Amino acid sequence: MKKVLLTIGLGLSVSMQAQSYLHQVLILNEGYYDYNSATIVTPVTVGSYNPATQTYQEVSTISNMRFASDLVIDGNAYYVAADSKILKYDLNGHQVIAEVNCPGVRNLAVSQGKLIATRGEYLTTYDSYVHVYDATSLQLIQALDTVVGPKWAAQNIAIIGDNAYIAVNNGYEWGNEKGIVGALNLTTLTYGNEIDLGPDGKNPDNLMVYNGKLYTVNNKDWSGSSVSEISLVSGVANTVNLANAGTGCGTSALRDDQLVYQISMETTLNAFDMSVMNTVGPIAGHQVNYYELAQEPVSGNFYCSETDFFSFGTVHVFDGSNTELNQFAVSTSPGTVVFDVRQSVGITELTEALTLYPNPANTSVSVNISGEKLVYSLEGTLLMQTTENTFDISALSQGLYVISVNGQQTTLIKH
Repeated sequence: MKKVLLTIGLGLSVSMQAQSYLHQVLILNEGYYDYNSATIVTPVTVGSYNPATQTYQEVSTISNMRFASDLVIDGNAYYVAADSKILKYDLNGHQVIAEVNCPGVRNLAVSQGKLIATRGEYLTTYDSYVHVYDATSLQLIQALDTVVGPKWAAQNIAIIGDNAYIAVNNGYEWGNEKGIVGALNLTTLTYGNEIDLGPDGKNPDNLMVYNGKLYTVNNKDWSGSSVSEISLVSGVANTVNLANAGTGCGTSALRDDQLVYQISMETTLNAFDMSVMNTVGPIAGHQVNYYELAQEPVSGNFYCSETDFFSFGTVHVFDGSNTELNQFAVSTSPGTVVFDVRQSVGITELTEALTLYPNPANTSVSVNISGEKLVYSLEGTLLMQTTENTFDISALSQGLYVISVNGQQTTLIKH
C-alpha cells in the first residue's frame, strides 16, 4: 500500500523496476523584507543541497520581490511563486526559462500540462483567486473569477486524478477567515463541489492527501488550530481541535503514517494519528521552533528548517529515529523544502502521461494509453484487468482506486 501511494505522490512516468534516488534538495529562502522602511534587506533565493556530498549552494537570486511562498518540481523544471511573479527554472542549470506576472501568488501545483496558482494578499481584493497557466510557456489559460471560482483568497493545492483541490481560507481578512475546500476539474477547468470544514475548520494553512482522503491543518482566527479530515466520496469533513494557538505557517507535514505539527512559538514537535484523529504525543529529539517540515520520500529522512525571519536560516536533517544526521546554513527564512527525486540510469521513461476520463466516474472510464489496465484497491489488491481503453467499472463500490498502465499510475474516484 505504501509503495503504491508513494508512486502516485511522486507522479513518476517510468518503468515499475525503476530505482529512485535523491539528486538534490531545493530550498526556497523567502528572504527578509522590512515593511517599516519598505526595503528588501535579504533577497529571495533558491538553494540546492547535495545529499551525497552534504554541500549547499545558492543557485538563483530573485530580485525585487518582497518574499516567496512556494516551489514545485515538475519534470525537468521547477516553478517559484515569488510575491507578484511566477518563475520557471531549468532543474539542472537553474536558468530562468519563463516568467509571468501574478500579483498575490501563493501556492502552485502542476498537472496535465497546466500550472495552477492560488492568490491572496493582505488588504487586497482580487477579481480572481485561481489562475491556470500553460506549464510550458506560462501563458495564462484561464483566470477563474469570483463568480465561477473561489470567492476568497486561496492557498494550498492537492492533486488527485483530474481534480485540483484548493484550500480557500481568506486568511488575509482578519475576522472573516473561511474554511472551504473546492475542486477544480483540470479537464474542463470548472470549479465547484465546495466542502465546508465547519466553524472549527477555518483558515486552512496546509492541505495533504493520505489514504484516499484530504487533510487540512487549520489556524482558525489565529487563536487556535485544528485538523480536518475530508472524505472525497461522501464530501463530509470531520474537524477536531489541536490547541488554543495556531500552528504557524507551514509547520505541519505528513511523515510516514502520521501528521506532524508544531504549535506557533513552541519547540515541541507533535505527532497526530489520522486513523483515530487524535494527537498521540510529542516526538523525542526535537527542541527547536521550526518553520518548514518535509519528509524526503526515498530514505524517509526528515528536513526541518529554522529561522528568526531576519538574520539566519538553518536546515536540520533527521533520520527515522529522530537522530540528527546533519544541519546546514542557508539564507534567511527557508520556507519551502522540495526533493528532486530521479530514476537510476538505464530506465526508459514513458512519453505520454496517463489520464482518465471522466474522473470521478460511475459506470465506465476511458484511458488514453493502450496496454493492459490494472485496477487496484488502495490496499494494493488487484480487482480488475483489461486491455480495453474504455471499460466498465459499475461493479466497483464507491471509493478511490489506483489504475496502472505500463507502469504509470493514477487515481480513479468511483461515485
